[in-house]
Amino acid sequence: MPLPLVVAPGMLCDASLWSDVTFPEGHDVHHVALTRPDIGALADDVLSAVDGPFVLVGLSLGAIVGFEALRRAPERVAGLCVMATNAGAPRPEQRAAWRELDDLVTAGRFAEVVERTLPDMFPDRRPTAADAERYRRMARAVGPDAARAQLAAQPTREDAFTALRSARCPSVVLAGGRDTLCPPAFHHAIAEALPHSRMRELPDAGHLVPWQRPDAVGAALQDLVAAAVAA
Repeated sequence: MPLPLVVAPGMLCDASLWSDVTFPEGHDVHHVALTRPDIGALADDVLSAVDGPFVLVGLSLGAIVGFEALRRAPERVAGLCVMATNAGAPRPEQRAAWRELDDLVTAGRFAEVVERTLPDMFPDRRPTAADAERYRRMARAVGPDAARAQLAAQPTREDAFTALRSARCPSVVLAGGRDTLCPPAFHHAIAEALPHSRMRELPDAGHLVPWQRPDAVGAALQDLVAAAVAA
């Protein structure tokens, strides 16, 4: 039976993040929305999306959720693809920034949060007008309630490197060479921790890799699913 793919987006992102990506033909794709205020609960959502083994795909916060799903049920994760992410524990300055953004959402200033986060999504923090508006539409579709849940979930994550080092599934790590939020160095560390990983740095991509290099994401998933099925 073909392996399903379980796909988790980043913060303020939804399934439209992957709309330009060609997923492997013949494999069901299940998108998981990030709407709960705890990484463990979100990992449970990923694990309950399908029965049995699956290929896990995550970007940014979605990849962090994927790391926790891998820690909880490594036997379920037949393949792992992560991008634009960080496997380390939260830093004090990150916690402060998340609190500030949550205060803005609580005060009814969600649009300001979208504008603050927008530059970090694009190569060198310089989006085109069309790309910026595309991000605004997606973030508005996610909405302030889910944004608050995601901001609450961020500080509940833990260092994931122990889980990564014990992984036995084939893995692929994709890094945007112009990602100012999660630079390539973060991904080299992740790839070094995963025993059966392949890393690809995409020089022209920023944080939203599936928008900026959907071809590379699709090709990576084709190779990963083939490896997972063979394994």
